[in-house]
Amino acid sequence: MSVPFNTTPSNLRTPLFFAEIDPSRANTAPQAQRTLLIGQITTAGAWTANMPVRVPSPTAAIAGAGFGSILAGMAAMYLLNDPAADVHALPIADAAGAIAATGTIVITGSATAAGTIALYVAGVLVPVAVSIGDNPTVIAANIAAAINASTGAAVTTMVNCGLPVTASAAADTVTLTACNAGLLGNDIDIRVNFRGTAAGEATPHWVAIGINPMSGGATNPAITTALAALSDQAYDFIVVAANDSATLNALQSFLSDTAGRWSPLQQIYGHAFTALRATAGALATAGLARNDQHLTIEGFYGSPSPCWWWACYFAALEAASLRNDPAQPVQFLSGQGLLAPPSQSRFPLTVRNTTLLYSGISTWTVDASGAVVVENTITTYVTNAQGSPDNSYLELETMFTLVHVIRALKGVVQAKYSRVKLAADGTRLLPNSNVVTPTTIKADIIAQYRSMEPDYVQQSDLFAQNLIVEKNATNPNRVDVLWPGTLTDQLRTFATLFQFRLQ
Repeated sequence: MSVPFNTTPSNLRTPLFFAEIDPSRANTAPQAQRTLLIGQITTAGAWTANMPVRVPSPTAAIAGAGFGSILAGMAAMYLLNDPAADVHALPIADAAGAIAATGTIVITGSATAAGTIALYVAGVLVPVAVSIGDNPTVIAANIAAAINASTGAAVTTMVNCGLPVTASAAADTVTLTACNAGLLGNDIDIRVNFRGTAAGEATPHWVAIGINPMSGGATNPAITTALAALSDQAYDFIVVAANDSATLNALQSFLSDTAGRWSPLQQIYGHAFTALRATAGALATAGLARNDQHLTIEGFYGSPSPCWWWACYFAALEAASLRNDPAQPVQFLSGQGLLAPPSQSRFPLTVRNTTLLYSGISTWTVDASGAVVVENTITTYVTNAQGSPDNSYLELETMFTLVHVIRALKGVVQAKYSRVKLAADGTRLLPNSNVVTPTTIKADIIAQYRSMEPDYVQQSDLFAQNLIVEKNATNPNRVDVLWPGTLTDQLRTFATLFQFRLQ
């Protein structure tokens, strides 16, 4: 049969017209690119731990993960900056026996003038009114009440997902306790008057505020069981709140090239995003210790916003761009909701270029409006198996362009070759026969490559010269392909020598 019918029988004797529909050449729908947020929930949430769930809105995340939970905050920040995303969550319960971080705010002095304490909790402004004559006990009680009411709105465009702490007052001291137990509670920043007197933030006269930072949080939950619950569902953008070694090791195994989602037997792919608050030296050490092409670490220091907000902010901006064009550089994107560190805590260019970007740590800048701006987002892969410097997987766009071209070729193969016969080169083929040879497959691969040029690949003539398609030497039903493509690059540096003259 020269026409490759699938369901129309060949023994028809009844007349006349029969129509079979084959959609294999009509499909142009792109594969869905989902985002997965991995974070801790509280017992007040309705979601079941270790069970993935879709997140239709920040409000749904508050009900599912619990008001004040890490996961609810992640959803609010992510959807603020990537509202069109298909977002899912992997809820994680606190580990058994984990310890919640605590901190204190100590008040001294009675107010001799009315005013407002500009208290920032995890980057959220919690204004506390102070009246003339308020003593430390009154002020401490009012601070605890304001925190527990969680009505702060430093991020006015963001859904109020709740502060990640609860508060209690005793005499002149407010004790803060993280809503989620574990190491992340230590990252919750507490400070006053972050924007300074230029923004009208000043402590009322004769009142002094001492802050003992959040500390003592211990034992993050393991995520291995939760990752197993994802089955074969694809998530291209995986944002994880935790940044401890055990969590990142679990993600590295989950996404590995040999037995994980990037392996030939799975082909699900995905990339992990996290953030780490540390000095430049500590960040460089952390990045070099990972050496994982499927992980991006956003390093920062001095910001009031927690690390899980940093991770979601950058992942959201970059995912929105990468879904539209995986090869277009994600540099110079900016969003909403993240508080930049004060100028003295921002990494200078020399540190970003020499220390961070050569150690697997992504970098950012701050624009004139105070918004945090993506500078260069990279993976933590810096050396090969032999320990030599290797930039093969340096740029984030490389990883997502690879996924795009692999999926594009897979789509062609599945559409055209799902039920064909294979013959050796040199075999005489009839028109429209359901038989292919390595040469016909090679022609289709070259045509598919050229259809992606120049958006995602380049140098198609060189590709055609070096492409190898051949029958396997021992398995007559298998075709082996060497795909020697060259990905499209990103313009990173514009270097100019101004060789001027004087008259």
